[in-house]
Amino acid sequence: MTAQSEPAVPAVPADDFTAARAVLAEERQELVSRIASLSRDVDVIIEASQDVSTDDEHDPDGATIAYERAQVAALLEQARSHLADCDLAQERLAAGTYGVCERCGGTIGAARLEARPAARTCITCAAARPA
Repeated sequence: MTAQSEPAVPAVPADDFTAARAVLAEERQELVSRIASLSRDVDVIIEASQDVSTDDEHDPDGATIAYERAQVAALLEQARSHLADCDLAQERLAAGTYGVCERCGGTIGAARLEARPAARTCITCAAARPA
């Protein structure tokens, strides 16, 4: 049995957590607004599709509406996933583990956290992750 190492010291000093909290809160608010907007877009597309023939094979608008619906649904899922990442980052801030790579336990660099405040892994682990 191998000894478990202690987690790395967070990359962000405690006094910088305030800035990280503010950035994450702002990003979260933007995501909540984007999700609301995309949800309205889905509703509009669904409403519009009720006025279109259900015969996608012979109705050129049917394929277009299906494509738009799939595209907006994908954007909505992406925004929801990013919102979950922001919420997890806020939990890591509260727990004192913000800036610690979830994969290797090393430090997530300040530049990476600045570029991706909700980053869960260091750049090395992110690059090693299969596509």
